[in-house]
Amino acid sequence: MIDLLVSGGTVVDGTGTPPRHADVAVIGGRVEAVGDLAGRPAARTLDASGHVVAPGFVDVHTHSDLTLLSAPEAHSAVRQGVTTVVIGNCGLGVAPVAADPGALRAAAGYLDLDPSVRWDWTDLPGHLAALDTARPSVNVAALVAHTPLRAAAVGFEDRPADAAALDRMRGSLGDALSAGAAGVSTGLAYAPPCYAREDELEVLGRTAAAFGRLFAWHMRDYADGLLDSVRQVLRVAAATGCRTQISHLIAVGRRNHGSVARALDLIDAARSSGLDVAFDVYPYLAGNAPLSQLLPYWAQEGGEERMRARLRDRDARARVARAWRDMPNSWDEITISRVPGAAAVGEEDPVGRTVSAFAAGTGRDPSAAVLDLVAAHGNGVQMIAGGRVERDLLDALAHPAAVIGSDGQALDPDGPTGRGAPHPRSYGCYPRLFAEYVRTGPLPLAEAVRKCTLAAAERAGLTGRGALRPGAAADIVVFDPARITDRATYTAPQRYPDGIRAVIVGGRPVVEDGAHGGARPGEILRVP
Repeated sequence: MIDLLVSGGTVVDGTGTPPRHADVAVIGGRVEAVGDLAGRPAARTLDASGHVVAPGFVDVHTHSDLTLLSAPEAHSAVRQGVTTVVIGNCGLGVAPVAADPGALRAAAGYLDLDPSVRWDWTDLPGHLAALDTARPSVNVAALVAHTPLRAAAVGFEDRPADAAALDRMRGSLGDALSAGAAGVSTGLAYAPPCYAREDELEVLGRTAAAFGRLFAWHMRDYADGLLDSVRQVLRVAAATGCRTQISHLIAVGRRNHGSVARALDLIDAARSSGLDVAFDVYPYLAGNAPLSQLLPYWAQEGGEERMRARLRDRDARARVARAWRDMPNSWDEITISRVPGAAAVGEEDPVGRTVSAFAAGTGRDPSAAVLDLVAAHGNGVQMIAGGRVERDLLDALAHPAAVIGSDGQALDPDGPTGRGAPHPRSYGCYPRLFAEYVRTGPLPLAEAVRKCTLAAAERAGLTGRGALRPGAAADIVVFDPARITDRATYTAPQRYPDGIRAVIVGGRPVVEDGAHGGARPGEILRVP
């Protein structure tokens, strides 16, 4: 007896092969067969006529490390077809926890949307155990983040890691990889990873390579220094032999438009030489990050408490303001998307407003308004920053080494994680890809599905995921190719997409006809 038969649909199996009319049989949480299964008895049949039946989307780049503990239903992710998420990206993470857990929690403010979530772990196995206890609706794999590794070994100061610190990071990373982590990530725009020298990055790369795991990079600069940043990634990849992933490849600032094509030339040359280098991208022309990311590195040194105190000093503020005179983005391209705690500063609520508009409303210079926000609320203040161009995005999407990663979070619009004005990618990344770049755009359907499923799973080293074939995990999305579309916008981001018929995780329906049924069958995935 088949547990679940998905019948009458157009199967796009994730491998890039052409779509075909077929049924999919599920037994015991696994795909049992794909083909003409008419007449086979089934405990339940889901009619997929007129719909695409594809593997569930594997979101290789998320920041749901803590939001899944607050909202394990993973509403904004699973309702758009995501069945597996990879956390720990951009060097931002929550384990290992050093002697001062408060300092690490402050550094991870971008992830920490619900203050009621308790940190009861000290290492990655403890964090994964907490996620396992939460029973999320989606599967979860984890990267080991550079921020907690460096904080535990070096602290938050701008100094090189000595031999003892490098050994400690190597050991901590090795322990986490032995426990099943999918790889390691760095975030060279954030403190304290921004203070790492190249020998430290090579230690991370060599350790990842020894385990056959991924090294994911939020590079040092996506604006004027984009090409130099790509070159650094490729140098470390060549020196260490690690499987390498460049995160959210894009160029920021009008003066840098067109740079993605040159970055892709560098990547192509590296791949031709034998390096295993790829990248992820999301289908939007604006990003989301902590507002403190705009600060010069020296201003972030010493941890959040010292950073906030520094930003109250007149001389330090003047120095930061001078550094911002030549920013690649203008203040009217940067919108405040979340402020933790109190929702307002002064008489104006900044959320949903550009820095220029917020500053004008409070009678301040934009630089002063930003410095006041970060001084008051630290790393938890979030921004949405534009300054990108469609041509760069199209170049990245079309490249064969590109996979899709939302760079978003699993959010609950009715809970603490859904407050503010989050980036719409958390609710609509994958539907937007199919609506804007497949249905009427340049990407063929089978190739787009491959980038969202098997190709992404392979980058993360997740076997048995991302393809509809016998023996694979029965993670499935069923969608109407003519109707699938994102409804989340920058001004109204907490909207679920249209056109998703069903989302199945481990053989169990989680979403049907746009409604979450409450099932939480997700697994914590440990790479052997």
